[in-house]
Amino acid sequence: MDLRHIKYFLAVADELHMGRAARRLGISQPPLTRQIRQIEDELQVQLFVRTPRGMELTQAGEVFRTEAANISMMVSAGIDRVQRVGQGRLGRLDIGVFGSGIYDAIPALLQKLRASLPGLNVVLHTMHREEQIDALRQRRISAGFNRMMPVLPDLAQELVTLEPLWAVLPAGHPLAAEDSLSLEQLATQPFVLFPNAGRPNFVDRVIRIFGDRGLDIAVAQEIGDTVTGMALVAHGFGVTLVPESVTRAIALRNTVYRPLSDAPHAQIDLSCIYRADDGSPQLHALLALIRVQRATRSAARPDAAATCQPLGH
Repeated sequence: MDLRHIKYFLAVADELHMGRAARRLGISQPPLTRQIRQIEDELQVQLFVRTPRGMELTQAGEVFRTEAANISMMVSAGIDRVQRVGQGRLGRLDIGVFGSGIYDAIPALLQKLRASLPGLNVVLHTMHREEQIDALRQRRISAGFNRMMPVLPDLAQELVTLEPLWAVLPAGHPLAAEDSLSLEQLATQPFVLFPNAGRPNFVDRVIRIFGDRGLDIAVAQEIGDTVTGMALVAHGFGVTLVPESVTRAIALRNTVYRPLSDAPHAQIDLSCIYRADDGSPQLHALLALIRVQRATRSAARPDAAATCQPLGH
């Protein structure tokens, strides 16, 4: 099997229609059909089920799509590295990002990176924490941004920021009349927390914040993402906590944000993770900008800097 087969398969897997895939590839349909059959014969599995409307991937086809995409990404990254060395270009930086981390600090960093290295092609990939770790180890990305990263021997971390946590309540909630809220006040409420995958995670962090005060909370719902969680809050399913950057990025109807009055250590980290042995100048330009941005924020908020401690490790 050669790279052309991978390209043909991915086109058909994306389009789920042999005719559209052939037009996308600039070839006629019969040769493409033969190529797909050759791939299935070589793998000795059926990758597609033909339907009246087009095609569907089999379970084996779904697995092969993931592997083929990884191969294609690795080949593309390899070609880019070779060209960068041969032509002296600045190249490409693949970065994994996730949910609430993209609301504030990350876009500001990437804008500064592009300004300082205008020839750098920054490519973002939406990945949760475990996907970022796998992609780093497979060299499909050079850096990832996530929260509450465990300590891993082959990966290094650079703290981007520590954000205070804010309470989110339904607009009509009795506590919404308060200017700020204590942990004791919030502990009486049902909580909607997120995400519900990967450990340790934000759910663990919130439970720990209350547990350190000897308080137990009732988790009514664990949801996969911030926006869905806040939508449930807006409809009265409970209350939640979010990083401060979310309060500036999301204005959801029927919700209000309130700061915490008695919990200066109620913070959540955002870190950049990368391979400890990666010496690429593009990556280290990003890390240098992170350090400058962190120092600038700490100078602007010395009270927050004094309480900065790694979380969740």
